[in-house]
Order: sequence, then structure tokens, then C-alpha cells
Amino acid sequence: MVLVITEPVKSQSKRVCVIGAGPSGLVSARELKEEGHEVVVMEQNDDVGGQWLYQPNVEEEEALGKTKALKVHSSVYSSLRLASPREVMGFSDFPFNAKEGRDARRFPGHEELLYLKDFCQVFGLKEMIRFNVRVDFVGMVNDDTDDDRMKRWMVKSVEKKSGEVMEEVFDAVVVASGHYSYPRLPSIKGMDLWKRKQLHSHIYRMPDPFRDEVVVVVGCSISGQDISIELVKVAKEVHLSAKSLDIPPGLSKVISKHQNFHLHLQIESLEEDGRVIFEDRSCIVADTILYCIGYDYKFPFLESKGRVEVDDNRVGPLFEHTFSPYLSPSLSFVGIPWKLIGFPFFESQAIWIAKLLSGKTSLPSCDQMMQSVSEFYRSKEAAGIPKRYTHDLADFNYNDTYADYIGFPHLEEWRKTLCLNAILNSIENLETFRDSWDDDDLLQETLQDPYFTQLSPP
Repeated sequence: MVLVITEPVKSQSKRVCVIGAGPSGLVSARELKEEGHEVVVMEQNDDVGGQWLYQPNVEEEEALGKTKALKVHSSVYSSLRLASPREVMGFSDFPFNAKEGRDARRFPGHEELLYLKDFCQVFGLKEMIRFNVRVDFVGMVNDDTDDDRMKRWMVKSVEKKSGEVMEEVFDAVVVASGHYSYPRLPSIKGMDLWKRKQLHSHIYRMPDPFRDEVVVVVGCSISGQDISIELVKVAKEVHLSAKSLDIPPGLSKVISKHQNFHLHLQIESLEEDGRVIFEDRSCIVADTILYCIGYDYKFPFLESKGRVEVDDNRVGPLFEHTFSPYLSPSLSFVGIPWKLIGFPFFESQAIWIAKLLSGKTSLPSCDQMMQSVSEFYRSKEAAGIPKRYTHDLADFNYNDTYADYIGFPHLEEWRKTLCLNAILNSIENLETFRDSWDDDDLLQETLQDPYFTQLSPP
């Protein structure tokens, strides 16, 4: 059965669909609501949290590139702890304080993102969320109009339990579906012929299934390092494959402590008999290969007729990583960039979108936005940065540059300092940085900031 809903547009507000109830979707819903818009949040899981909603039951069919439809959204593994201090992660008016009876550590486990449930409760967001609803299609209703104020979107969704299909028309769509769910896979000679177990870290949850195995971990990023350190305690051997043997001191310390932990260059080929041959011509016979090489941006539901595309993991063209010059402000994206202080940045994006839709501010012209995007792309190319790293910002100051568009407060210096200290500490002390640090004086000074004396979640 197909239900068609075409409610009239209210004169003082827009009807907005937010896709995803993770941190970016929740703060978008909050800001849209406060601006007076009518908001519907569509969330494919049964609770809020997005990527932070731990899903222990992964499905075997999801192994290696055989998945046709997204089955498990979260990539969070059981032992995962935050890599940034909790103090830096809160929204501007809702500090991520430790609560009695919960994980009070400075770098808590993923379960402590109950913070998002508190946020949802305090700001009355739950009544706007439809859980267990998958968005299958988003496309323009009136593609021929040049008037941004008249653009509307058809959203087709499926209630996962009943199978009921709904078609609804919205004035605007905010895509906040995250980008850590579609595993990126390498291209390795012999990969299709290698008959043993290959999987992506997306479906890694616990080390026990790898007990007494020889495991090759491909990728030396945070997940590759964390998972390797966990596996080495149960596996017969762990072989970490990296682009370079020049690795952080903290990782070198860990490898030197374990006789069954080995570092290699990248894989050159995989052989049918189970051998893994590395670029330096060393060779081992492995039971499992675990790929920890990141994720691809994908929006399989979006039909933009080529106006927003993903090209080598560059989503674009997007003005300030948020707005399509051709479809703004009725289509926007929250949470695309990475390597910045996320929650406050998502909040500034949400405020800008909400004010644009209410007419309180405006964007540059389409031509001006396209010129800005082109200049940004050229600056990346001139710096020798591959296209796939377009949204890898690694720049605290971008939070502030973005905030200036809407008068959002700049990041507090303590946020930047605490975050940078954690990064530097992790480079030197990979195993201990979450439980041992040397900036207690700064932390105590930080906690005196008025930000932490605001009303905390109940």
C-alpha cells in the first residue's frame, strides 16, 4: 500500500524532512524546531544515536562487498572508547558532563553517548522522529522551477516492520545520514580468488571470533590501530599492513611489546592457497584479512539529476560542504566534513540551514557559490591533496570561519587545546592516552568555564 501525503505549506514555516537521528540529525531537528519549522526525522534504527547506536548483531551476508542493501548502519565495536575528551564534544548549550551511574571517564566508552538521548529528551525531539523507517527515494517534485522558494521534494520511505510505503512532499530535506556505513574496499591482485575470510571493520565487534587465527589488518588509522591492539591478545599472530613503515611512536611501542604483532608494507597480492604477499616480498599464510581503510560517501536514495554527485569520495559541488549551489536551500547536508570538532560544527550547520529556510538569511548566488567551490577545489589540487580527501579538513579554525556566516560563537580555546593535547598524547602513548595525560591543570581550569555550569541533562 502507498500512502501519499501532500500537506499544504504553512505560511510561517517550512515542512522539513531530516534523514537520520544521529548527532547531526538531532541538532538539525532542534534548530529547525526552534526556528518554527515543521520537522519530520526519519531514522532507520529503533533508537537515536546514528553511528553511536551500537548494533551487536552483524549479518554474514554483509561480508565483503556483497551487500546490496544497507543492513547494519553502525560501525561501532564493543570496546570502542572516544578518541577525544568528552569535554570538547558537547553542543554549545548542552555540555557532555559525566552523570552519576554512568561512565564518568574522560574518554568514555561508546555507551556514554546516552548524552544524545538526554539531548533528545530535554529538547523534546522524540515526537518528531519516526523510528524503523528507511528512506528509499528523495527527488524533486517540481524540477522545472527556478524559484528556490517553490522547490519541493518527494520523499519515499518504508516502515521496516510492516513494509508500509509512504510518499510525502516536503519543502526541504536535510541529509544527516552519516558517512561511516558503506565500507571502502581496496583493489588487490587475487582478492576475488582468496578463499579464506575477508571482512571490513564495519562488521567487527569483538576479538573472540579471531582467537588463535593469523589475522592481517589492513590500514593504520585509528580503527586499524585499536583493533590490532585488541586482536593481539587473542590471535595467534597479527600482521598490520600500512602504507609506510614510518609509524607513530606509540604504535611502535605496542608492536615491540608483543612477539605476535608484526608490521608490513601494503599487500601486493593474495594467493588461492591462503598466502598474503606484501610489497617487500615477505609472505605469510593468513586465516583472515580485516580491512580498516575507511568508508565511502553514498546517498543511494538521492535523485538530484547530477547536481550532487560523489566522485572519488568528493560530495559535490557543495558550498561550504553543506549546500548544493543548484538546489539550495531546499537540499542541504549536515556532517559531511571530518577531522574537526564535530558536534559544535554540526550545530552551526543546523542553525544556518534553519535560518535560511525561514528567510532570516540568504546564500550567495548560484554562480558565486560555484566560484567559491571551484576555488576550494583548486586550492586542494595545488596542495597535492587527492580528491577523496576533499572533506578531510583537519583544521580547528574552519569551525570558526564557518560560524562567522551566522554569528555562531567561535570554538573556545580550551576545546582546541584539549583536543590537540589528546591527539599528541595518542601519537606517543597509544595504549594509555585515554587513561593517562599531563594536562590536569588545564582540565581543571576548563571545568571552571561557565559552559560547564549550565543546566545539565537530568
